[in-house]
Amino acid sequence: MAAQSKLRLLPPDRTLKSLVSSLTNHYLAHRTAISRTVYLTLFFALLNRIRSAISEQKASALRQAAARQRGSTSLLHSHGGKKPKVELNREFFKNLFRLLKICIPGWRSKELRLLISHSVFLVIRTLISLKVAAMDGQLVSSLVRGRGRDFLIGIVWWMVIAVPATFTNSMLSYHQCQLSLQYRTRLTNYIHEKYLSNMTFYSLSALDDRIKNADQLITVDVSKFANSLAELYGNLAKPTLDMLIYNYSLSKSVGGEGLFFMSLLVQLSANVMRALTPPFGKYVADEARLEGEFRFEHSRLIDYSEEIALYNGHEAEKDTLDKGYFTLIKHVNYILRRRFTHGIMEDFIIKYVWGALGLILCSVPVFFKIPGSVTQTMGDRTESFVTNRRLLLSSSDAFGRVMFSYKEVTELAGYTSRVATLLEVMDDIKAGRFEKTLVSDESSDEQLELMKGRGTVIESEDIEFIDVPIITPGGSVLVKALSFSMQRGDHVLVVGPNGCGKSSLFRILGGLWPVYGGTVRKPSLTQVFYVPQRPYLSSGSLRQQIIYPDSLRIMRSKGITDTDLLDILKILDLDHLVSSFPEGWDAEAEWRDVLSGGLQQRVAMARLFYNRPKYAILDECTSSVTLEMEKVMYDHAKALGITLMTVSHRRSLWKYHSKILQFDGQGHYIFTALDADKRLKLEDEREELELLLRGVPEVERRVAELTAA
Repeated sequence: MAAQSKLRLLPPDRTLKSLVSSLTNHYLAHRTAISRTVYLTLFFALLNRIRSAISEQKASALRQAAARQRGSTSLLHSHGGKKPKVELNREFFKNLFRLLKICIPGWRSKELRLLISHSVFLVIRTLISLKVAAMDGQLVSSLVRGRGRDFLIGIVWWMVIAVPATFTNSMLSYHQCQLSLQYRTRLTNYIHEKYLSNMTFYSLSALDDRIKNADQLITVDVSKFANSLAELYGNLAKPTLDMLIYNYSLSKSVGGEGLFFMSLLVQLSANVMRALTPPFGKYVADEARLEGEFRFEHSRLIDYSEEIALYNGHEAEKDTLDKGYFTLIKHVNYILRRRFTHGIMEDFIIKYVWGALGLILCSVPVFFKIPGSVTQTMGDRTESFVTNRRLLLSSSDAFGRVMFSYKEVTELAGYTSRVATLLEVMDDIKAGRFEKTLVSDESSDEQLELMKGRGTVIESEDIEFIDVPIITPGGSVLVKALSFSMQRGDHVLVVGPNGCGKSSLFRILGGLWPVYGGTVRKPSLTQVFYVPQRPYLSSGSLRQQIIYPDSLRIMRSKGITDTDLLDILKILDLDHLVSSFPEGWDAEAEWRDVLSGGLQQRVAMARLFYNRPKYAILDECTSSVTLEMEKVMYDHAKALGITLMTVSHRRSLWKYHSKILQFDGQGHYIFTALDADKRLKLEDEREELELLLRGVPEVERRVAELTAA
């Protein structure tokens, strides 16, 4: 009672000091138990946060799966719905893990060795930073105490440690660039393998609407993904390691509790920053998409430059390009404005708020006695303060880089979404699942039912179609059920108006379009050779134009020499091409510009004679050559035992075929034997009658005039 009454009689300021002193003594007496309680609380809070994050990601994945199921009533749909949101969710980590398995294929891969080496240098760099922080404090302490000899020795050691520090920094940069290159190489090779197999490159553009700019995805987005992934590892691993080591060192000087409570304040401000951070991942994905569309418009201008020039359509194309560029720049400016305001907030919190908290933390050993520490002189306190200040600045910088890396993670999410979408679409195409906007006027239900079905494709020596529907990727049903058969030596002429199904038939036969029903018997793709009206001339030598798609190595393995190739050219009167160039067969040029249309068609036929398939599809491939050369082409092709399927309206070709497949453009067709002489006579008679019918109105008019007179 006397002590309590004495306490009440004390002045308020002394009462407060006594209370603080009593609480401090009580804390110091039980510091170990309090520290353990704090750390256990932190540990269980971390476990709870991880559990909550996993639950949130599972719930998000279930919602996305339900949304996809509701939106996918069929394999074909119109793309008017919302695009998937780019965010750090379970879908992102699933896609990232899939890409990581491609980039780092195994434990013995070069990429994993680079990652391990990179990690070793990260640890070395952090240890060097710790040593530099201690040396910094010792140098300042020597200055305060006036010890010149110790100061000079410290400078010498400072310069000595600079050698491994600079080497380590250079190695970190080198490893990061090497990782980026290796990631890109692995991904590019993997994508090329899928993209250039099973006609995927064709199906991706012709049968599916989901990927509009595959070239940009493969060349640009893969590179950006690789760079972002390589940078992210260094930008996350080193700061995380720095925070752990620096904070551990700081806790020995300033106490773990102070560091813990400051970490809570930092975490609180970090949560505020995260809540105010714009969705940069979505912005980056949209920017990449707009860049691809802008690039696609330019490539389209190059591909159709002649047609556009003949139409005098440069002003219309300029408007299209300007519109695409304006949309892109508008989006980029929007991102810059969001980054500007977000940068102000980040700098204020990270540099100044956290800096003030750090100064308060570093002042703890100066104003308060830490249990277990010895009494320090002015120089010792200076050394301790400078070292702690250096460690705290490094730790704060590391935490700031972790926070800044959130933007990099969201940008990585954007690139991951783009690349993963490409892989997903290619997998769907390989499995025969396409998504195409329907443009036909027919009933949508009927279209969907037809296009959801799949027919049977059987490899055979002959060609036979049994009740096969001819349907375009846009849903137009050209022929509901086509049936015909041809054997080796049955040369078939295919005729009909434009859009009746002639080219569609050949795309099915060539494996470009899926078989939506019925049964197709056909030889393997290596035994069917397609010669279009405007042949494709590859980049490479003159020899390459003849032996395409073979390489020089394959040509040699077949036992074919340049002399054999020259014999083929002589048949088509093309042997002068070899002597026209100083390099001969090895001459390289932009062959589409060098050769005329007629020469290109003759080169395409030379390619056919070189490959000597069982069947050849000739699509108006003699439209630019003379009748004499046309006869040479067809006679030699038949002499080589090649069975021909020809699309042409030239009557001169009838005599080279024994059967005719005629479409009427209304969904009907006729397949019958072709008697060329009889058909020519009938055609001549039809033309004469049509000429007479055109003259009937004039005769009637003259009769009327004579009657009136």
